Amino acid sequence: MAYNELKQRGTYDFPIELYEIDSNHPKYEMAHHWHSEIEIIRIISGSIHLRLNNREIEAYAGDVVFVNSETVHGGVPDNCVYECIVFNTDMIFAGDRQCSVFLDDLNNHLLAVLDHFHRDKSDFTDAADRLFSAMKSKACSFEILSALYGLFSVIISSGYYRPVSGLSEGNIKNNIKLKRVLTFIRASYDSQISLEQMAETAGMSPKYFCYFFKEMTGKSPIEYLNTYRIERAARRLLSSDSSVTEIAYSCGFNDLSYFIKTFKAVKGITPKAFRKKAE
Repeated sequence: MAYNELKQRGTYDFPIELYEIDSNHPKYEMAHHWHSEIEIIRIISGSIHLRLNNREIEAYAGDVVFVNSETVHGGVPDNCVYECIVFNTDMIFAGDRQCSVFLDDLNNHLLAVLDHFHRDKSDFTDAADRLFSAMKSKACSFEILSALYGLFSVIISSGYYRPVSGLSEGNIKNNIKLKRVLTFIRASYDSQISLEQMAETAGMSPKYFCYFFKEMTGKSPIEYLNTYRIERAARRLLSSDSSVTEIAYSCGFNDLSYFIKTFKAVKGITPKAFRKKAE
Protein backbone atom coordinates (compact mmCIF):
# COMPACT_ATOMS: atom_id res chain seq x y z
CA MET A 1 0.00 0.00 0.00
CA ALA A 2 3.65 0.95 -2.11
CA TYR A 3 0.70 3.01 -3.13
CA ASN A 4 -0.94 5.85 -1.27
CA GLU A 5 -4.19 4.51 0.12
CA LEU A 6 -6.65 7.38 -0.24
CA LYS A 7 -9.83 6.40 1.58
CA GLN A 8 -12.33 8.00 3.90
CA ARG A 9 -12.06 6.26 7.31
CA GLY A 10 -15.26 6.03 9.27
CA THR A 11 -17.11 9.28 8.63
CA TYR A 12 -15.93 12.81 7.85
CA ASP A 13 -16.67 13.91 11.42
CA PHE A 14 -15.36 10.73 13.06
CA PRO A 15 -12.49 9.41 10.89
CA ILE A 16 -11.67 6.05 12.48
CA GLU A 17 -12.32 2.56 11.15
CA LEU A 18 -11.84 -1.04 12.27
CA TYR A 19 -10.82 -3.90 9.96
CA GLU A 20 -11.03 -7.55 11.06
CA ILE A 21 -8.88 -9.79 8.87
CA ASP A 22 -8.50 -13.54 8.56
CA SER A 23 -7.54 -15.89 5.72
CA ASN A 24 -10.93 -15.36 4.02
CA HIS A 25 -10.37 -11.62 3.69
CA PRO A 26 -9.34 -10.40 0.19
CA LYS A 27 -6.55 -8.31 1.74
CA TYR A 28 -5.28 -11.07 4.05
CA GLU A 29 -1.74 -10.58 2.77
CA MET A 30 -0.99 -6.92 3.38
CA ALA A 31 0.46 -5.48 0.18
CA HIS A 32 2.87 -2.58 0.70
CA HIS A 33 1.12 0.78 0.94
CA TRP A 34 1.12 4.01 2.91
CA HIS A 35 -1.41 6.56 4.10
CA SER A 36 -1.55 9.80 6.06
CA GLU A 37 -3.43 8.19 8.94
CA ILE A 38 -2.06 6.20 11.87
CA GLU A 39 -2.68 2.45 11.90
CA ILE A 40 -2.69 0.12 14.91
CA ILE A 41 -2.47 -3.62 14.26
CA ARG A 42 -3.41 -6.17 16.92
CA ILE A 43 -2.44 -9.82 16.41
CA ILE A 44 -5.20 -12.16 17.59
CA SER A 45 -3.62 -15.51 16.66
CA GLY A 46 -0.72 -16.85 14.62
CA SER A 47 1.96 -14.43 13.47
CA ILE A 48 2.67 -11.88 10.77
CA HIS A 49 5.93 -10.76 9.21
CA LEU A 50 5.75 -6.99 8.72
CA ARG A 51 8.00 -4.54 6.92
CA LEU A 52 7.82 -0.90 8.02
CA ASN A 53 10.00 1.40 5.90
CA ASN A 54 12.31 -1.53 5.21
CA ARG A 55 12.46 -2.51 8.92
CA GLU A 56 11.34 -6.09 9.55
CA ILE A 57 9.14 -7.13 12.47
CA GLU A 58 7.81 -10.55 13.49
CA ALA A 59 4.63 -10.02 15.50
CA TYR A 60 2.83 -12.78 17.39
CA ALA A 61 -0.52 -13.25 19.12
CA GLY A 62 -0.99 -10.58 21.77
CA ASP A 63 1.46 -8.14 20.16
CA VAL A 64 0.41 -4.70 18.92
CA VAL A 65 2.12 -2.80 16.11
CA PHE A 66 1.87 0.99 15.77
CA VAL A 67 2.29 2.24 12.20
CA ASN A 68 3.15 5.94 12.08
CA SER A 69 1.67 8.05 9.29
CA GLU A 70 3.31 7.96 5.84
CA THR A 71 5.16 4.73 6.74
CA VAL A 72 5.37 2.29 3.85
CA HIS A 73 4.18 -0.99 5.32
CA GLY A 74 3.17 -4.47 4.26
CA GLY A 75 3.00 -7.92 5.76
CA VAL A 76 2.83 -11.65 5.17
CA PRO A 77 0.63 -13.50 7.71
CA ASP A 78 1.25 -17.05 8.90
CA ASN A 79 -2.00 -18.73 9.98
CA CYS A 80 -2.85 -15.32 11.39
CA VAL A 81 -5.97 -13.45 12.46
CA TYR A 82 -5.37 -9.75 13.00
CA GLU A 83 -7.27 -6.50 13.39
CA CYS A 84 -6.42 -2.98 12.29
CA ILE A 85 -7.66 0.41 13.43
CA VAL A 86 -6.90 3.31 11.11
CA PHE A 87 -7.57 6.87 12.23
CA ASN A 88 -6.74 10.50 11.63
CA THR A 89 -5.18 12.40 14.54
CA ASP A 90 -7.32 15.42 13.65
CA MET A 91 -10.10 13.78 15.65
CA ILE A 92 -8.02 14.12 18.84
CA PHE A 93 -8.66 17.44 20.56
CA ALA A 94 -5.36 18.96 21.67
CA GLY A 95 -6.75 20.60 24.79
CA ASP A 96 -3.47 21.53 26.45
CA ARG A 97 -0.01 22.57 25.34
CA GLN A 98 1.71 19.23 26.01
CA CYS A 99 -0.85 17.33 23.95
CA SER A 100 -0.84 19.94 21.19
CA VAL A 101 2.96 19.99 20.89
CA PHE A 102 3.14 16.17 20.89
CA LEU A 103 0.53 15.80 18.14
CA ASP A 104 2.12 18.58 16.05
CA ASP A 105 5.53 16.89 16.30
CA LEU A 106 3.96 13.52 15.46
CA ASN A 107 2.12 14.91 12.42
CA ASN A 108 5.22 16.77 11.24
CA HIS A 109 7.34 13.60 11.62
CA LEU A 110 9.62 15.11 14.25
CA LEU A 111 8.52 12.34 16.63
CA ALA A 112 7.49 8.74 15.99
CA VAL A 113 5.71 6.31 18.30
CA LEU A 114 7.63 3.07 18.85
CA ASP A 115 6.34 0.47 16.42
CA HIS A 116 6.39 -2.96 18.08
CA PHE A 117 4.79 -3.60 21.47
CA HIS A 118 5.22 -7.16 22.71
CA ARG A 119 2.40 -8.62 24.77
CA ASP A 120 4.45 -8.10 27.96
CA LYS A 121 4.13 -4.30 27.49
CA SER A 122 0.80 -4.61 29.24
CA ASP A 123 0.23 -0.89 29.83
CA PHE A 124 0.18 -0.28 26.07
CA THR A 125 -1.46 -3.53 24.95
CA ASP A 126 -4.21 -3.18 27.60
CA ALA A 127 -4.92 0.37 26.40
CA ALA A 128 -4.99 -0.86 22.80
CA ASP A 129 -7.37 -3.69 23.81
CA ARG A 130 -9.79 -1.12 25.27
CA LEU A 131 -9.77 0.82 22.00
CA PHE A 132 -10.38 -2.30 19.90
CA SER A 133 -13.15 -3.44 22.27
CA ALA A 134 -14.87 -0.06 22.02
CA MET A 135 -14.68 -0.16 18.21
CA LYS A 136 -15.90 -3.75 17.96
CA SER A 137 -18.86 -3.12 20.26
CA LYS A 138 -19.79 -0.04 18.21
CA ALA A 139 -19.64 2.03 21.37
CA CYS A 140 -20.63 5.68 21.34
CA SER A 141 -18.04 8.15 20.09
CA PHE A 142 -17.31 9.38 23.63
CA GLU A 143 -16.24 5.87 24.71
CA ILE A 144 -14.07 5.40 21.62
CA LEU A 145 -12.44 8.80 22.10
CA SER A 146 -11.87 8.02 25.79
CA ALA A 147 -10.05 4.81 24.82
CA LEU A 148 -8.02 6.68 22.19
CA TYR A 149 -7.03 9.35 24.71
CA GLY A 150 -6.10 6.61 27.14
CA LEU A 151 -3.81 5.02 24.56
CA PHE A 152 -2.01 8.28 23.84
CA SER A 153 -1.77 8.98 27.56
CA VAL A 154 0.17 5.72 27.96
CA ILE A 155 2.39 6.58 24.98
CA ILE A 156 3.32 9.97 26.46
CA SER A 157 3.59 8.99 30.13
CA SER A 158 5.65 5.85 29.41
CA GLY A 159 7.86 7.55 26.82
CA TYR A 160 6.90 5.18 24.02
CA TYR A 161 8.14 7.56 21.33
CA ARG A 162 11.42 8.81 19.93
CA PRO A 163 12.78 11.71 17.91
CA VAL A 164 12.89 10.99 14.20
CA SER A 165 16.49 10.96 13.04
CA GLY A 166 17.13 12.55 9.70
CA LEU A 167 16.97 10.23 6.71
CA SER A 168 19.88 10.26 4.34
CA GLU A 169 19.36 11.80 0.93
CA GLY A 170 19.66 8.32 -0.57
CA ASN A 171 16.92 6.89 1.66
CA ILE A 172 14.60 9.78 0.85
CA LYS A 173 15.12 9.28 -2.88
CA ASN A 174 14.58 5.52 -2.57
CA ASN A 175 11.28 6.05 -0.73
CA ILE A 176 10.13 8.45 -3.44
CA LYS A 177 11.04 5.96 -6.18
CA LEU A 178 9.31 3.11 -4.35
CA LYS A 179 6.10 5.10 -3.92
CA ARG A 180 6.19 6.20 -7.55
CA VAL A 181 6.57 2.72 -9.03
CA LEU A 182 4.01 1.09 -6.75
CA THR A 183 1.52 3.82 -7.47
CA PHE A 184 2.05 2.97 -11.16
CA ILE A 185 1.46 -0.72 -10.48
CA ARG A 186 -1.73 -0.04 -8.54
CA ALA A 187 -3.07 2.21 -11.27
CA SER A 188 -2.23 -0.19 -14.12
CA TYR A 189 -2.65 -3.68 -12.65
CA ASP A 190 -5.58 -4.46 -14.98
CA SER A 191 -3.46 -4.02 -18.11
CA GLN A 192 -0.30 -5.70 -19.31
CA ILE A 193 2.69 -4.32 -17.37
CA SER A 194 6.25 -5.22 -18.28
CA LEU A 195 9.30 -5.26 -16.03
CA GLU A 196 10.82 -2.64 -18.32
CA GLN A 197 7.88 -0.29 -17.74
CA MET A 198 8.16 -0.63 -13.98
CA ALA A 199 11.92 -0.08 -14.10
CA GLU A 200 11.47 2.98 -16.31
CA THR A 201 8.97 4.44 -13.84
CA ALA A 202 11.60 4.07 -11.11
CA GLY A 203 14.31 5.51 -13.38
CA MET A 204 16.44 2.35 -13.20
CA SER A 205 17.71 -0.44 -15.38
CA PRO A 206 15.57 -3.60 -15.17
CA LYS A 207 18.37 -5.55 -13.49
CA TYR A 208 19.02 -2.96 -10.78
CA PHE A 209 15.30 -2.32 -10.36
CA CYS A 210 14.69 -5.99 -9.46
CA TYR A 211 17.38 -5.78 -6.78
CA PHE A 212 16.06 -2.44 -5.47
CA PHE A 213 12.45 -3.62 -5.32
CA LYS A 214 13.32 -6.84 -3.51
CA GLU A 215 15.40 -4.93 -0.96
CA MET A 216 12.61 -2.45 -0.29
CA THR A 217 9.60 -4.79 -0.16
CA GLY A 218 10.86 -8.35 0.26
CA LYS A 219 9.19 -9.34 -3.03
CA SER A 220 10.21 -9.30 -6.67
CA PRO A 221 8.28 -6.82 -8.85
CA ILE A 222 6.35 -9.64 -10.55
CA GLU A 223 5.51 -11.29 -7.21
CA TYR A 224 4.13 -7.99 -5.93
CA LEU A 225 2.16 -7.36 -9.12
CA ASN A 226 0.62 -10.84 -9.08
CA THR A 227 -0.19 -10.66 -5.36
CA TYR A 228 -1.99 -7.36 -5.84
CA ARG A 229 -3.86 -8.69 -8.87
CA ILE A 230 -5.01 -11.68 -6.82
CA GLU A 231 -6.14 -9.34 -4.02
CA ARG A 232 -8.27 -7.41 -6.51
CA ALA A 233 -9.60 -10.63 -8.00
CA ALA A 234 -10.54 -11.93 -4.54
CA ARG A 235 -12.52 -8.76 -3.89
CA ARG A 236 -14.44 -9.21 -7.14
CA LEU A 237 -15.13 -12.87 -6.45
CA LEU A 238 -16.87 -11.82 -3.23
CA SER A 239 -18.61 -8.68 -4.49
CA SER A 240 -19.81 -9.67 -7.98
CA ASP A 241 -21.32 -12.58 -9.86
CA SER A 242 -18.85 -12.28 -12.74
CA SER A 243 -17.33 -15.54 -13.92
CA VAL A 244 -13.84 -16.59 -12.87
CA THR A 245 -12.68 -16.08 -16.46
CA GLU A 246 -14.09 -12.55 -16.61
CA ILE A 247 -12.46 -11.66 -13.30
CA ALA A 248 -9.11 -13.11 -14.36
CA TYR A 249 -9.00 -10.99 -17.53
CA SER A 250 -10.26 -7.87 -15.74
CA CYS A 251 -7.37 -8.15 -13.25
CA GLY A 252 -4.59 -8.28 -15.83
CA PHE A 253 -4.25 -12.03 -16.40
CA ASN A 254 -4.43 -13.20 -20.01
CA ASP A 255 -4.27 -16.92 -19.24
CA LEU A 256 -6.97 -18.58 -17.12
CA SER A 257 -4.88 -21.55 -16.02
CA TYR A 258 -2.05 -19.24 -14.91
CA PHE A 259 -4.57 -17.13 -12.97
CA ILE A 260 -5.94 -20.19 -11.16
CA LYS A 261 -2.42 -21.44 -10.40
CA THR A 262 -1.35 -18.02 -9.07
CA PHE A 263 -4.54 -17.59 -7.05
CA LYS A 264 -4.01 -20.94 -5.38
CA ALA A 265 -0.36 -20.13 -4.65
CA VAL A 266 -1.36 -16.86 -2.94
CA LYS A 267 -4.61 -17.90 -1.24
CA GLY A 268 -4.05 -21.64 -0.80
CA ILE A 269 -7.37 -22.33 -2.52
CA THR A 270 -8.84 -22.10 -6.03
CA PRO A 271 -10.93 -19.06 -7.05
CA LYS A 272 -14.15 -21.12 -7.19
CA ALA A 273 -13.49 -22.64 -3.77
CA PHE A 274 -12.67 -19.19 -2.36
CA ARG A 275 -16.00 -17.80 -3.58
CA LYS A 276 -17.94 -20.86 -2.36
CA LYS A 277 -16.29 -20.73 1.08
CA ALA A 278 -17.60 -17.19 1.59
CA GLU A 279 -21.21 -18.09 0.74
